[in-house]
Amino acid sequence: MFGFRGEGPKRTSVTVGRNILIVEDEPLIAMMLEDFLDSLGHHVAGTVDSVSEALAKVEQGGFDIAIIDVHLKGGEPSWPVADLLVAKGIPFILATGGHIEPPPAAHANAPVLAKPFTIDAIEPALARACAAAA
Repeated sequence: MFGFRGEGPKRTSVTVGRNILIVEDEPLIAMMLEDFLDSLGHHVAGTVDSVSEALAKVEQGGFDIAIIDVHLKGGEPSWPVADLLVAKGIPFILATGGHIEPPPAAHANAPVLAKPFTIDAIEPALARACAAAA
């Protein structure tokens, strides 16, 4: 009949697959984002959940773009990560659940991906971030 028979049809990205760093402290949100990115044809280069880990990963490199939650463990703001990404010329998207203070002026024009994420919102946010960095 109409039972689940495994994996459904994969969505394909309209752009070339990118290597993406996820900076997110909520494990379920990070896993959902990983699944969405995979479905869109991208590769997750890593997932970190703190500013210190994110800074180390940015220094290490190996990714094209980052998606960073604006508040990490214990409410720690992720602006130092955004600053380092800008310094290295790596585009990024700010992920937020809303109700935050405006970002620092240096990041006021960064694309925002609002939580709860939808798969259809990810590709346009990636395109905006990459276009802004070009």
